[in-house]
Amino acid sequence: MSEAALELRGVGRTFVQGDRKLEVLKDVSLALHPGELVALVGPSGSGKSTLLYIAGLLERPDRGEILIEGKPCDLRNDARRTALRGQNLGFVYQFHHLLPEFSALENVELPQLIAGKSKRQARVRARDLLSHLGLAERLSHRPARLSGGEQQRVAIARALANQPAVLLADEPTGNLDHDTADEVVSQLLEQVRGRGLAALIATHNMELAGRMDRILRMQDGRLVEG
Repeated sequence: MSEAALELRGVGRTFVQGDRKLEVLKDVSLALHPGELVALVGPSGSGKSTLLYIAGLLERPDRGEILIEGKPCDLRNDARRTALRGQNLGFVYQFHHLLPEFSALENVELPQLIAGKSKRQARVRARDLLSHLGLAERLSHRPARLSGGEQQRVAIARALANQPAVLLADEPTGNLDHDTADEVVSQLLEQVRGRGLAALIATHNMELAGRMDRILRMQDGRLVEG
């Protein structure tokens, strides 16, 4: 099997509430490989989002190790974690978080410009991504003029803009009706598989989870298969 695109080893996270300690993640280990789609399921409050935030280097674990493409991350260095996120990770959230004053095209260009791409390079890639997601006729539209499904497809394009090795998604269809969600999921899976990414997708939707390569379940702060 190929080297893991993202690996967590013995990750733990504890929150302190007054004199009470809540151990949300207990010795969690996980490996995501290129081209692999993994669903993360479990009830609200089970630690799915905490696990995603830690896997995405948005939070630091209390213990454990995170490796990206086989290389350990320096979790104490905030600047390095930020750089690694920009270079290696793409995020899709339940709410699209698009910038309302920018067009669809500009929303996908922006992360590339931040990463140092030229305006021309960013525009070419943004057009290509949005066209592949069926939005070629909506490039100049601002988010308010897009449907919910279109907004989420722009968010997917934005997540893919810097060619990440790993895509992390937190309830990407949670804000959509069934038919729109099905369409968005189909396009998301097509993009992930077609580009050979590793993907971890947190969801309550078992129909969506069933379309993944495998399912991991959060249970009492631990990960169990199936």
